[in-house]
Amino acid sequence: MKLTPEGIELIKEHESLRLRAYLCPGEVWTIGYGNTYYRDGKQVRKGDVISRQEAEELFDYVVNEFATEVKELIQVPLTDNQFSALVSFSYNIGIGAFSNSTLLKKLNAGNNYAAGKEFRRWVYDKGEVLPGLVKRRKEEEALFFSYTPLKVPDCLPD
Repeated sequence: MKLTPEGIELIKEHESLRLRAYLCPGEVWTIGYGNTYYRDGKQVRKGDVISRQEAEELFDYVVNEFATEVKELIQVPLTDNQFSALVSFSYNIGIGAFSNSTLLKKLNAGNNYAAGKEFRRWVYDKGEVLPGLVKRRKEEEALFFSYTPLKVPDCLPD
Protein backbone atom coordinates (compact mmCIF):
# COMPACT_ATOMS: atom_id res chain seq x y z
CA MET A 1 0.00 0.00 0.00
CA LYS A 2 1.40 3.32 -1.05
CA LEU A 3 0.13 6.86 -1.38
CA THR A 4 -0.61 7.69 -5.01
CA PRO A 5 -0.06 11.01 -6.80
CA GLU A 6 -3.88 11.28 -7.01
CA GLY A 7 -4.12 10.93 -3.24
CA ILE A 8 -1.49 13.58 -2.68
CA GLU A 9 -3.23 15.97 -5.08
CA LEU A 10 -6.58 15.35 -3.41
CA ILE A 11 -5.13 16.34 -0.02
CA LYS A 12 -3.30 19.38 -1.36
CA GLU A 13 -6.31 20.61 -3.32
CA HIS A 14 -8.63 20.48 -0.32
CA GLU A 15 -6.18 21.74 2.26
CA SER A 16 -4.88 24.57 0.04
CA LEU A 17 -1.48 26.16 0.52
CA ARG A 18 -1.38 28.94 3.09
CA LEU A 19 2.00 30.41 4.02
CA ARG A 20 0.63 32.48 6.91
CA ALA A 21 -1.00 30.85 9.93
CA TYR A 22 -4.80 30.95 9.91
CA LEU A 23 -7.63 29.66 12.06
CA CYS A 24 -9.23 26.66 10.38
CA PRO A 25 -13.00 26.02 10.74
CA GLY A 26 -12.17 23.92 13.80
CA GLU A 27 -10.54 27.02 15.32
CA VAL A 28 -7.02 25.56 15.33
CA TRP A 29 -4.02 27.54 14.07
CA THR A 30 -2.97 25.98 10.78
CA ILE A 31 -0.28 26.60 8.14
CA GLY A 32 0.99 25.12 4.88
CA TYR A 33 -1.29 22.34 3.64
CA GLY A 34 -3.53 22.12 6.68
CA ASN A 35 -0.72 21.46 9.16
CA THR A 36 -1.30 22.21 12.84
CA TYR A 37 2.20 21.35 14.03
CA TYR A 38 5.80 21.44 12.85
CA ARG A 39 8.34 18.61 12.52
CA ASP A 40 9.67 19.37 16.01
CA GLY A 41 6.16 18.90 17.46
CA LYS A 42 5.52 22.58 18.17
CA GLN A 43 2.00 23.79 17.48
CA VAL A 44 1.37 26.38 14.78
CA ARG A 45 0.67 29.77 16.34
CA LYS A 46 -0.91 33.03 15.30
CA GLY A 47 1.58 35.10 13.30
CA ASP A 48 3.64 32.13 12.01
CA VAL A 49 4.89 32.41 8.42
CA ILE A 50 6.69 29.78 6.31
CA SER A 51 8.11 29.64 2.78
CA ARG A 52 6.65 27.50 0.00
CA GLN A 53 9.62 25.13 0.29
CA GLU A 54 9.09 24.80 4.05
CA ALA A 55 5.39 24.12 3.43
CA GLU A 56 6.22 21.36 0.91
CA GLU A 57 8.76 19.77 3.26
CA LEU A 58 6.32 19.95 6.17
CA PHE A 59 3.57 18.40 4.04
CA ASP A 60 5.85 15.53 2.97
CA TYR A 61 6.76 14.86 6.59
CA VAL A 62 3.20 15.01 7.93
CA VAL A 63 1.54 13.08 5.11
CA ASN A 64 4.11 10.29 5.50
CA GLU A 65 3.36 10.18 9.24
CA PHE A 66 -0.34 9.78 8.45
CA ALA A 67 0.38 7.10 5.83
CA THR A 68 2.43 5.13 8.37
CA GLU A 69 -0.26 5.43 11.04
CA VAL A 70 -3.08 4.47 8.65
CA LYS A 71 -1.06 1.46 7.46
CA GLU A 72 -0.69 0.28 11.07
CA LEU A 73 -4.47 0.41 11.60
CA ILE A 74 -5.40 -1.51 8.44
CA GLN A 75 -5.78 -5.28 8.85
CA VAL A 76 -6.89 -6.16 5.31
CA PRO A 77 -5.30 -5.83 1.86
CA LEU A 78 -6.15 -2.62 0.00
CA THR A 79 -5.44 -1.10 -3.37
CA ASP A 80 -3.18 1.95 -3.48
CA ASN A 81 -6.23 4.08 -4.31
CA GLN A 82 -8.16 2.80 -1.28
CA PHE A 83 -5.16 3.46 0.92
CA SER A 84 -4.70 6.95 -0.54
CA ALA A 85 -8.36 7.82 0.09
CA LEU A 86 -7.96 6.71 3.71
CA VAL A 87 -4.79 8.78 4.17
CA SER A 88 -6.61 11.85 2.80
CA PHE A 89 -9.56 11.15 5.11
CA SER A 90 -7.41 10.71 8.22
CA TYR A 91 -5.26 13.73 7.30
CA ASN A 92 -8.46 15.77 7.51
CA ILE A 93 -10.21 14.26 10.56
CA GLY A 94 -7.14 13.18 12.53
CA ILE A 95 -5.74 9.73 13.21
CA GLY A 96 -7.59 9.45 16.54
CA ALA A 97 -10.99 9.94 14.91
CA PHE A 98 -10.05 7.57 12.10
CA SER A 99 -8.87 4.87 14.51
CA ASN A 100 -12.26 4.92 16.28
CA SER A 101 -14.39 5.26 13.14
CA THR A 102 -17.08 2.90 11.92
CA LEU A 103 -15.39 3.20 8.52
CA LEU A 104 -12.25 1.51 9.88
CA LYS A 105 -14.27 -1.13 11.75
CA LYS A 106 -16.21 -2.06 8.59
CA LEU A 107 -13.03 -2.05 6.53
CA ASN A 108 -11.16 -4.34 8.91
CA ALA A 109 -14.22 -6.62 9.05
CA GLY A 110 -13.73 -7.12 5.31
CA ASN A 111 -16.70 -5.05 4.13
CA ASN A 112 -15.05 -2.62 1.71
CA TYR A 113 -18.34 -1.50 0.18
CA ALA A 114 -19.92 -0.52 3.50
CA ALA A 115 -16.64 1.07 4.61
CA GLY A 116 -16.45 3.19 1.45
CA LYS A 117 -19.99 4.46 1.98
CA GLU A 118 -18.96 5.78 5.42
CA PHE A 119 -17.01 8.70 3.90
CA ARG A 120 -20.22 10.62 3.24
CA ARG A 121 -21.11 10.63 6.96
CA TRP A 122 -18.09 12.84 7.78
CA VAL A 123 -19.31 16.17 6.40
CA TYR A 124 -20.18 18.00 9.63
CA ASP A 125 -18.38 20.60 11.70
CA LYS A 126 -20.15 21.72 14.87
CA GLY A 127 -23.37 20.12 13.64
CA GLU A 128 -23.39 21.91 10.29
CA VAL A 129 -22.78 20.39 6.87
CA LEU A 130 -19.80 22.06 5.21
CA PRO A 131 -19.94 22.10 1.39
CA GLY A 132 -16.14 21.74 1.21
CA LEU A 133 -16.32 18.54 3.27
CA VAL A 134 -19.14 17.19 1.09
CA LYS A 135 -16.98 17.72 -2.01
CA ARG A 136 -13.88 16.22 -0.37
CA ARG A 137 -15.74 13.13 0.89
CA LYS A 138 -17.24 12.51 -2.57
CA GLU A 139 -13.75 12.65 -4.06
CA GLU A 140 -12.31 10.38 -1.35
CA GLU A 141 -15.14 7.90 -1.89
CA ALA A 142 -14.60 7.98 -5.65
CA LEU A 143 -10.87 7.35 -5.20
CA PHE A 144 -11.60 4.55 -2.72
CA PHE A 145 -13.86 2.78 -5.21
CA SER A 146 -11.58 3.31 -8.24
CA TYR A 147 -9.07 0.76 -9.37
CA THR A 148 -5.34 1.13 -9.68
CA PRO A 149 -4.50 0.32 -13.30
CA LEU A 150 -2.60 -2.90 -13.85
CA LYS A 151 0.98 -2.51 -14.99
CA VAL A 152 1.25 -4.27 -18.32
CA PRO A 153 4.72 -5.16 -19.56
CA ASP A 154 5.90 -3.40 -22.73
CA CYS A 155 6.27 -6.67 -24.53
CA LEU A 156 4.00 -9.65 -24.04
CA PRO A 157 4.99 -13.18 -25.09
CA ASP A 158 3.44 -14.45 -28.34
